[in-house]
Amino acid sequence: MGVKIVETALRDGHQSLFATRMNTEEVLLALKELDQVGYHAIEIWGGATFDACLRFLDEDPWERLRAAKKVCKNTKLQMLFRGQNILGYRHYADDVVEKFVQKSLKNGIDIIRIFDALNDVRNLECAVKATKKYGGECQIALSYTTSPVHTIEYYVGLAKRIEEMGADSICIKDMAGVLLPKDAYELIKALKANTKLPIELHSHCTGGLCEMTYLKAIEAGVDIVDCALSPLSGGTSQPCTESLNFALRGTPYDPKLNTTMLNEAAAKMAKVRAKYLGNGLLNPKVLSVNANIITYQVPGGMLSNLINQLKQQGAENRLDEVLAEVPNVRKDLGYPPLVTPLSQMVGTQAVLNVLNGERYKMVPKEINEYLHGRYGASPAPVNEEIRRKIIGDDPVITYRPADDLKPEFADLKAKYKGVAKSEEDVLSIALFGDVAIKYLEKRNAESKPTVIKVEA
Repeated sequence: MGVKIVETALRDGHQSLFATRMNTEEVLLALKELDQVGYHAIEIWGGATFDACLRFLDEDPWERLRAAKKVCKNTKLQMLFRGQNILGYRHYADDVVEKFVQKSLKNGIDIIRIFDALNDVRNLECAVKATKKYGGECQIALSYTTSPVHTIEYYVGLAKRIEEMGADSICIKDMAGVLLPKDAYELIKALKANTKLPIELHSHCTGGLCEMTYLKAIEAGVDIVDCALSPLSGGTSQPCTESLNFALRGTPYDPKLNTTMLNEAAAKMAKVRAKYLGNGLLNPKVLSVNANIITYQVPGGMLSNLINQLKQQGAENRLDEVLAEVPNVRKDLGYPPLVTPLSQMVGTQAVLNVLNGERYKMVPKEINEYLHGRYGASPAPVNEEIRRKIIGDDPVITYRPADDLKPEFADLKAKYKGVAKSEEDVLSIALFGDVAIKYLEKRNAESKPTVIKVEA
């Protein structure tokens, strides 16, 4: 049986290349063709798509999902879910996590990929139980990184705990594209020897390694790999779907994808790529290889965010200094994997350290919360000198952070009954507050709802 492919262009592809700015019409543009390709799944929702819809695109993310489900008749739809963070940037109460999982599945998601930025499994429990309760397929992701504590033994131990939690599959989530070919082979062999679950590999082309890493992973027995349709592949995105399909043709690993449908979809998405290159949102910098990423460990979405942050400060020329500071901040914080929300937190702190000329002179409140244990347990001990500088002698919690959170959903539903027309609207408010309220008020004030064009 051939290796299975998950198509990422409609979620991680544009998130990595141009900050998730593709609108719903563009997401749906080639979906009919993609649905006939023969993918294991199409990743279409979650990650930053929800935030970008409300904040930048003046769109309802739930409507995007429902519209996609109407088109997709043959292929499972997949989303990325940040455990207790859901799709936001803080921990939410268990009732909100459960309700969000329930509504995601009801509105069209089939597979939920759940991860925690720190690999703290306590932060996965609620989302995993809810996914199983409401009949979804549950994939738990290991946030992959390298450090003195992130060994093969560490990941095998994590995989065993994930299997016990009831996952249907495991994903190695290499969000920075730092997994080397030999390491991928050894890691997948070890996971295969210690768990019965299917293994999926997610990586990025930023460091110029990914295609080689995928081939070694496939040789080691990986079951599924994440790829992006050619116009939205490469650079900080995933390897090209069509190219991998060609590379494996006639081998035991042949995915046997429909090349006619791939070509038709690619022709449509090429227009989308041209638009974002033309308007400058797709910066050519993110399309080039940066081998130093292996040292910096900066994911694609984080890299484009850093470039934007520095651009706003008129300090784009200081990118290399900021990239060099990222590993130092990461070490100080106990080697957290650089994935949302930790990637944004570490990146912002690195920018502040460089631009202020003094390390930790200014500290975002999220870093302060992290050092209080509010995000979970750091993989390695944090730098105590830095912790004391930032939080003094404050106590650090050692229990599951969400245990401190009271139920939120019923109160929010009552408070915003005037603006929220559905439980989905309440969830949008729960995650993004004023940003969601502003969008909903505008939507409600319009005489008729937005109609999204779907190609027949």
